[in-house]
Amino acid sequence: MSGRILVVDELALLETVEVDVVLSDLNMRGMDGFALCERVVANRPDLPVVVITAFGSLETAIAAIRAGAYDFITKPVKMDALAVALARAQRFEELIGDSPAMRKLHQLLDRVADSDASVLITGESGTGKEVVAKALHRRGRRKDGPLVAINCAAMPEQLLESELFGHVRGAFTDARAARTGLFVQANGGTLLLDEIGDLPLALQPKLLRALQERTVRPIGGSEEVAFDVRLVATTNRDLESAVEEGLFREDLYFRINVIPVETPPLRARGNDVLLLAQHFLVHFAEKARKSVTGLSPPAAERLLAYAWPGNVRELQNSMERAVALTQYEQITVDDLPEKIRAYRPSHVLIAADDPSELVPLEEMERRYILRVMEAVGGNRTLAAKVLRIGRKTLYRKLALGGAATGHE
Repeated sequence: MSGRILVVDELALLETVEVDVVLSDLNMRGMDGFALCERVVANRPDLPVVVITAFGSLETAIAAIRAGAYDFITKPVKMDALAVALARAQRFEELIGDSPAMRKLHQLLDRVADSDASVLITGESGTGKEVVAKALHRRGRRKDGPLVAINCAAMPEQLLESELFGHVRGAFTDARAARTGLFVQANGGTLLLDEIGDLPLALQPKLLRALQERTVRPIGGSEEVAFDVRLVATTNRDLESAVEEGLFREDLYFRINVIPVETPPLRARGNDVLLLAQHFLVHFAEKARKSVTGLSPPAAERLLAYAWPGNVRELQNSMERAVALTQYEQITVDDLPEKIRAYRPSHVLIAADDPSELVPLEEMERRYILRVMEAVGGNRTLAAKVLRIGRKTLYRKLALGGAATGHE
């Protein structure tokens, strides 16, 4: 595992400096690890926290997990255990999927990863635009540089201007000390402007000038400061319509939209639903210390049939809820949210309201395997992964059912 290590004394830095995982002691001066977990979860719910403590009791572990920690390790820390915990936490934000839409996205990211051209990532809310931005940064030649992110919709105009460009001491009432702006903090790396469609109109010409000149002037300052960053922006708004309505500058739109990247909605990703569901299921089962291994066939059918208006974020939330509620090793239909349970797909495995159509368990299993094979485009290796069985077991079940089809 490679990358930069940042020693952070102020939690406020986590709101601007992009990190993959937080490693924290439970016993610290000024704030205990439980409070830190709660703060991080409240402000950065996407950021996993791994806590370290000298007290290895079950009660302490449960308390840390309840506070929001992703994982828990005890002192003395063994480096191999630490490496495993950090790698597992980082994997939570991987780009997962093998659908044609995701393969196309991966190919595009690979082609443009080393370019310095600005990238605009668009897509519906919940499709994982920030995850795509992080993946783009990690694949490019700037991967060893900082990834600095800010949400343009999360703060008032004056504060946002100060965050982006910096300020000198005394520039305004509360400017008791000089502050380096994010453009300079991201020097040598990537600056991620999340929700750029909400950037105040008054700041747009200043951003445009910075991108054109590759310099910024801190608020109250008289000197230009050069920077070297790649700009990546995300939005779920239709910026072309915003331009027509006078809400977004056309010249800025062209400047940030050199390389357009669209994140596909979950409803267009077919087979990826089960892969993502399994990924989230394992994550939340580990976090809750529960033995939940997979989805029941009827539950998987509901997930495949549902339209997912909230996209990946809705699926993640649904799996967290299901893991918390389930009393079994497999997620059942009853563990799913009501709107998913109430959905009646046209291709249900059995018609339970008609006893004459009930089938033996082996036949139900055969139908489900064929449904999964269809969903993954006949890829037996991928189907085995979704079903959580070995490939030889899958081949045998397909042969017994007279359906020895598909490809590797």
